[in-house]
Amino acid sequence: MTTVLSLHGKGLKLDTAADVEPHLTVDPAIVEEVHFGGNTIGIGAAEAIANYLSKTTKLKVANFADIFTGRLITEIPQALSAICDALKDKTSLVEINLSDNAFGGRVADPMVPFLTHNRSFSILKLSNNGLGPIGGNIVAEALHKSAQLSAKDNQKSNLRTVICGRNRLEDGSAPAFAEAFAAHGTMEHVSIKQCGIRQDGMVALAKGLAKNPNLRILDLEDNAINVDGSDEGTKAFADALPSWPNLEILNLSDCVLANEGEVPAIFNVLAEGKHTKLHTIQLQNDNLDAESFKLLTESVVPKLPALRRLELQMNEVEEDDEVAEDLKDAVVARGGKLLMEDEDEEEKEDQDKAEEPEPEKTFTTAGQTLAHKTGPGPAQVDKAADALADLLGKVSLGRS
Repeated sequence: MTTVLSLHGKGLKLDTAADVEPHLTVDPAIVEEVHFGGNTIGIGAAEAIANYLSKTTKLKVANFADIFTGRLITEIPQALSAICDALKDKTSLVEINLSDNAFGGRVADPMVPFLTHNRSFSILKLSNNGLGPIGGNIVAEALHKSAQLSAKDNQKSNLRTVICGRNRLEDGSAPAFAEAFAAHGTMEHVSIKQCGIRQDGMVALAKGLAKNPNLRILDLEDNAINVDGSDEGTKAFADALPSWPNLEILNLSDCVLANEGEVPAIFNVLAEGKHTKLHTIQLQNDNLDAESFKLLTESVVPKLPALRRLELQMNEVEEDDEVAEDLKDAVVARGGKLLMEDEDEEEKEDQDKAEEPEPEKTFTTAGQTLAHKTGPGPAQVDKAADALADLLGKVSLGRS
């Protein structure tokens, strides 16, 4: 049984060491997961938590999502630095989550020592932080340096998952992430959705990710693969697709995948039948017309034996069009589902919410630590928080 220390979602205001120490009830020598999300942590409390973390020897998961609500921008760097520095040398660490902390690009620097020197963790969750291009570059360069250090020591990188969506990374930092991904070459799950990346940045990402043959999940929703009628971006992803034979989920929704009257080049690659594990394709609002639907029906779906979910809402074809009916029949015939209308999107959102893993909470009884599930996942960040994150991402205090 996993030993867990969790304060998740308690809404605690932890300013000082005295505030947090009564909650650090699990022996750090045996704790494997810590969950502090959904509270607000000040400098003194962060330093006490860091002291606790420094004593851990089996820590695998460090969840510090949403821990700075209401904190001054002058507080966050020191608090974040204390936590990250305490994790820097943890060889057992598998996952770190710092999502939903709107600290902006100017507070990316405190993460650098950890991101550069801890080469044990494989999962990095850093979404909705308002990093902007400046902060994105800082993070990407740290990850790149980590890959270079691993190569220098003749060690294979452990990094497998990077989730860095809703960060306004834009073209200014996308190439740096592409270089980092290429240097690691071990990526299995990459999600950089809703980051304002345009064609040049997307082309760079396609080329960088092509160096990762074990990629299973790629989510680039709501960026622009093509701009101004060019199809350079789509061609770059068509070139990269053969590099990902293990691909299971491909999300290119809201990516301007096709120009008017064109069938995306990636369809021809998928029709080659080499992606036998691909079970979910998301292509909402991508300018797909009847010819694209026809090619999906006749050439793509028959060549993808694992395909069970195809999302095509808000394209140029109505649900009751003949080509849509034919495609639906082809997908349903294999036990799959085609999503075409708004109610399908609502169903998808409900399903995604239902599938979110529940946090764990720990109780200590007679010296034994028992973990069990509790409560809903982290609260959804509202539009005002998104706007604040975007604003912070565009502000820089400079780097020393």
